[in-house]
Amino acid sequence: MKIMSYNTLFGGFDGNDGKRFDAQVKLINEVSPDILLVQEAKGFLQSGMSLLFKMEERINMRGFIAPALHTGQNTGVFVKPAIKPVSVEIDSEHFHHAVVAATLAVPGSAKPLTVISAHLCPFGPHVRLREAAYLVNYADDSAYTLVAGDFNSVSSHDPDPVGMDELPSRFRARYVTPEGATDRSVLKTLYQAGFVDIAFKLGKHIEPTVPAANFKGTEFVPFRSDYILATKALAATATSYSAIKNPLTNMASDHYPVIAEFNL
Repeated sequence: MKIMSYNTLFGGFDGNDGKRFDAQVKLINEVSPDILLVQEAKGFLQSGMSLLFKMEERINMRGFIAPALHTGQNTGVFVKPAIKPVSVEIDSEHFHHAVVAATLAVPGSAKPLTVISAHLCPFGPHVRLREAAYLVNYADDSAYTLVAGDFNSVSSHDPDPVGMDELPSRFRARYVTPEGATDRSVLKTLYQAGFVDIAFKLGKHIEPTVPAANFKGTEFVPFRSDYILATKALAATATSYSAIKNPLTNMASDHYPVIAEFNL
């Protein structure tokens, strides 16, 4: 079972220019994930959901989108035809963007799999910590549950990001405590609830996911902003993890996609 999470940066569009969207579609088809979680699916629900339908057709996956009512930066889950949706929950109220949780029947799995695409608030640890409090309710150790996405937070497993002091103060304040230390409270809270960081479990957690090569010098310093977390039962089946870095992902978004495989 291959699961990929990707912050697509405005759905892959720069105004009417869909060059990055086309690159993302090409990448997804090359990787061929069984389940795809996306953040910043901007515009996917406009114009009669035409962009959602276009995405479904081009990657041959069924999509479920949670509307981000205040930002337009929707979250989504896409699944291959063999995977059958059991239920879909959307939370557009308690998150700066939105969260979509899809419970799925996966061929060969004795348990249903719940996957959650999350995009936590970029503007401050105190807001993200409140959002994380809603995610901890999914951390049932015996269930197969995965939450992945852009958490805009530094893990307690990771070193301090290099260059933080050089960021403009309005960007630096997103990642530090009032005392100026790197804030790690969000991931600590999720770990405390029982979620397992798959990158850390498999020794791949030092790899930054932002900024992608063509997006340096923006609001990021290099750090791991994108995560795949799993409950203990699901984490026990994890076999691989990586951040996908190649010429396509260098230009397709400011985030690198992350991917994990599980032997259910």
